Amino acid sequence: MIKKEVLIGFIVGIVASIFGLIFAIQIFGQSEDWGVVIRDAISQGFLTKLMSIGALLNLAAFFLFLKKNKDERAKGVLIATILIFVTTMVIKLLN
Repeated sequence: MIKKEVLIGFIVGIVASIFGLIFAIQIFGQSEDWGVVIRDAISQGFLTKLMSIGALLNLAAFFLFLKKNKDERAKGVLIATILIFVTTMVIKLLN
């Protein structure tokens, strides 16, 4: 049962980060086409910044789960955030 709760939190964390990334692309992107914005972000080296801004939604999910005493789900969101951090650092190091 606990593993299911952590998995739910992990999925919520990943989905929140994806929505946050899309939101950041809409705000900071110079084009209406997401593909163009992502290609520009990769070529200009600011994709990791967009990913970091997108991960801010995990903060809201984390504290929402803590407020509702869903500690295992909050743990899943934290694991997703750490995974996104590691992915961001790997991308940053490869560029």
